[in-house]
Amino acid sequence: MNKPCVQAFRGDILHFTDDPSVGAEDESYEFIDDGLLVVEDGLVLKTGKASDLLSALPAGVPVVHYQNSLIMPGFIDTHVHYPQTEMIASHGEQLLGWLMNYAFPTERKFSDINYARQRADFFLDQLLSNGTTTALVFATVHKESVEAFFECAERRNLRMICGKVLMDRNAPDYLLDTANSGFDESQALIEKWHNRQRLQYAVTPRFVPTSSSEQLSGAGRLLEQHPGLYLHTHLAENVNEVEWVKKLCKDSKNYLSVYAQHGLLGRRSVFAHGIHISEDECRMLADRRCAIAFCPTSNLFMGSGLFDLKQAETFGFEVGLGTDVGGGTSFSLLQTINEAYKVQQLRGHNLSPLKPYYLATLGAARALDMESQIGNFDTGKEADFVVLNYHATPLMELRMQQCSHLRERLFVLSTLGDDRAVRATHILGRRVDGPES
Repeated sequence: MNKPCVQAFRGDILHFTDDPSVGAEDESYEFIDDGLLVVEDGLVLKTGKASDLLSALPAGVPVVHYQNSLIMPGFIDTHVHYPQTEMIASHGEQLLGWLMNYAFPTERKFSDINYARQRADFFLDQLLSNGTTTALVFATVHKESVEAFFECAERRNLRMICGKVLMDRNAPDYLLDTANSGFDESQALIEKWHNRQRLQYAVTPRFVPTSSSEQLSGAGRLLEQHPGLYLHTHLAENVNEVEWVKKLCKDSKNYLSVYAQHGLLGRRSVFAHGIHISEDECRMLADRRCAIAFCPTSNLFMGSGLFDLKQAETFGFEVGLGTDVGGGTSFSLLQTINEAYKVQQLRGHNLSPLKPYYLATLGAARALDMESQIGNFDTGKEADFVVLNYHATPLMELRMQQCSHLRERLFVLSTLGDDRAVRATHILGRRVDGPES
């Protein structure tokens, strides 16, 4: 029998046990000043004060000391497009024009599996260098794009979710599948990749305007035939998009009800954006235990609108943060938190410094129905974690000297931080940040 592999990591430790906006905020998290995270065979064994745990470690256990740093569960991105990495920062369009002029021509290239592999590897490097250890990922309509992504993620032993885009109308001919081909190719990919190592599959209609009723019904059949799959799509991102859906689906009460009519609402249904939704749609999201991916950098960059986080809290549906690259402008969830704060300021809501870190960790894990595997440092969970450097830049170091408590330090990290603040990223205890390690 192999001897267990035990590792220990020392530094400040922060993780969440509940939503800071529910109940007493101070009871929603655990912060350990000069703590120790002990990992055994890639899983969390225990956390506690370093002064209490160091003497109890078995002889020879390596201890990595991250001074002036904060150890947190790995960030979780609940909505991102890996094929759009190369077109990030494309100028001058809102959603529908942006799709036609930038996204669709770029996605055309991903029929070539070798090209897709190169982009998938680069994308994963970007995630890891920004402290993101799990993501819910859009591929393209091409099955090759999904094969390439899963191959690259499997080689790195990452916990990732991805799926082939379904799109049989209102898009360029070179990106269209059919209801039948989309179903068949998705079925084959599910059988090959879903629940393989740390990988899971998401049925992925792009959004209502680009999938016929027949195709959406096929997506519903896939979910019914394979319990445990995800549903990943877009919802009410842009005012013109919402009006388009009204014209296409005149018999439907609202945008979300189109998805509901095709059996696409459930515990693992994640809808990106949800900016322009009604109270009826909010109730439906909560009743069916669906989640929204809040993507502030994208929503601001493309002029889509301001997500109402307070409304989500009132109705009680799950929310996670998403970068939405390439509409989003950064792979950094620290920068995403920065923009989330500003969006809520514009809505008249003073966002707590703690809440967005919950949304990037345990909240995102709950949104993805992965709370039993990742999201905090409960014993037995997978030891994917990020180490944030309080002194990553001279300005951050100077500002941190003025901070007297945790909330201030967290706010400085998200306001002034980016990938430079990520000192290390660990997957199942192994350091992996930067180009493939």
